[in-house]
Amino acid sequence: MTQDRPTIRLLPGRDRRVKAGHPWAFSNEVAMTPAAKALPAGSVVRLEGDDGVRHGAWHFNPHSLIGARRLSTDPDAVCDGPWFEARLAEALALRQRLFDTPHYRLVHAEADGLPGLVVDRYGDVVAMQANTAGMEAATPLIQAALAALIGPRGIVARNDSAVRALEGLAEETRLLAGDAAGAMVEENGVRFPVDLLGGQKTGWFFDQREHRARVARLAQGATVLDAFCHTGGFGIGCAVAGAASVMLLDRSEHALATAMQAATLNGVAERVTAQRGEAMDALERMVGEGRRYGVVVADPPAFAKARRDQPAALRAYGKLARLAATLTERGGFLFIASCSHHVAPGEFADAVAWGVHRARREARILHMGGAGPDHPLHPMLPESAYLKGMLLHLP
Repeated sequence: MTQDRPTIRLLPGRDRRVKAGHPWAFSNEVAMTPAAKALPAGSVVRLEGDDGVRHGAWHFNPHSLIGARRLSTDPDAVCDGPWFEARLAEALALRQRLFDTPHYRLVHAEADGLPGLVVDRYGDVVAMQANTAGMEAATPLIQAALAALIGPRGIVARNDSAVRALEGLAEETRLLAGDAAGAMVEENGVRFPVDLLGGQKTGWFFDQREHRARVARLAQGATVLDAFCHTGGFGIGCAVAGAASVMLLDRSEHALATAMQAATLNGVAERVTAQRGEAMDALERMVGEGRRYGVVVADPPAFAKARRDQPAALRAYGKLARLAATLTERGGFLFIASCSHHVAPGEFADAVAWGVHRARREARILHMGGAGPDHPLHPMLPESAYLKGMLLHLP
């Protein structure tokens, strides 16, 4: 009952960000009394300022750097099954306005009013990731709400994100309900098999959807190199769009095998080849061999896992841009991306420009962008704009 809900107070003078609408309260902004420290991680609490201003209902974790995450501006909101179903229904309605097929990120954490929760939808199969103690505790309610709203054939918990350790949670991947075998994603008219139990993250990177479509439009008749290809989202899309040939490059044998399944599924396997190896080393060898491609895609995993990694990451992005630009033929196109949220867009653009210059190439930027609209941003969380993509023409 809401009358039994504990109240957590902010320290004097530490309420400026929360009053401005920020959805987090850090642990050093909260009065960590013995009673507060004794609360179970993931408890729903009322948050108040020391001035008595009530800031709503929040998930609270006394053991996390982010001590509280806002659920509702109503301090008495009953955050039960119907509440979660209503929030998920709002997220679903937005995606149904944005997309014609049921393949998208259904919930993107704070931006959808469900802090710490990620839900990806693959038609009749759903993958969810609870990255906070509060969402971990609410998993049965979320599961029931998903069942009521979309009746999925299977629900998979992909709780293998390293950020869970910050909340005191173990990593795990398991089937919550139904059957996840044979999951498929359809994107831009191309079908891909998705391994929700053994693949990366929640199985597919929906955030690059619009970038993949943009690159595919340039691929007709071109030779394409898709480096760090994962399961071939860029490369297979280019092949379906009419690329003359596509080279997929990744270090994961499992990812490449899944990509070749997609090539066969879409009838383009005869124009697609796969090479396993560390992408940076392979790109170095390709440069030495004098190879050139009409379209080069370089979409690596995060080079900066923490803020201290930023200088090394910027050097790595510069090197990657140099190699990729060298491999791009005259008049060709280069798409390069960063998913390191510790690297700012301007810093990434500068590193790419430096690398292209080191390759002694001229370039014009055709597009700079981030994740697609199923990854909305909370206006008070600019750090959630993690994805940066640049499309360049190299005359």
